[in-house]
Amino acid sequence: MSAPLLEIDGLDAWYGPAQALFGLSLTVARGEAVALIGRNGAGKSTSLKAVMGLVRRRARRLALDGADISALTTHRIARLGVGYVPEDRRIFTDLTMEENIGLARRPGRDGADRWPLERLFALFPNLADLRGRRGGAMSGGEQQMLAVARALVGNPELLLLDEPSEGVAPIIVEQMTAALRELKATGLSILLSEQNVALCEELCDRAYRIDQGELGWSGPMAAARLTAD
Repeated sequence: MSAPLLEIDGLDAWYGPAQALFGLSLTVARGEAVALIGRNGAGKSTSLKAVMGLVRRRARRLALDGADISALTTHRIARLGVGYVPEDRRIFTDLTMEENIGLARRPGRDGADRWPLERLFALFPNLADLRGRRGGAMSGGEQQMLAVARALVGNPELLLLDEPSEGVAPIIVEQMTAALRELKATGLSILLSEQNVALCEELCDRAYRIDQGELGWSGPMAAARLTAD
């Protein structure tokens, strides 16, 4: 069996002096979609931030494609092929959709650019009519699509998605779910932090349930609802 694309073993994380993760361990294989589920404040978002080096962390092992990334800065992790879509999206509200995309564009580790605008518009048709619209004038759903598109133009091999359905209209959630299924079909690996279990069931192969910063359960996505409190 080949090594996982992302391997986390014994991950701890802190906000200042307060510890938020306690010995978290999980894996994501190539081409796999994995869900982090749990209540609000359980540690899902912190897990993604810790992978990206956005919070203080320590791990027995934190590896991407077999290489240790535990001491790397956020921008170096991104350049190794990790795309990150934070819960608050962090788009540039004074820049247009195309300007947001242009700032983030860079080739993948193999030098390829797999996400020209035309392919992004095929994945997110709503964005095709928003080329010149500033980010601050977009709806929450449009901003979420832009945030995912911006991550894709970095040509990642692993996409970290933090609560993509949060504050988004149901019709946009459906469109987002369909787009994520298409991304998975291309072979992109996805680690998804999400409270919307129905979305996870549409997309993910396996799930990890986090409770108060600790791993409480892991198994096939189809069994996740059976573990709910």
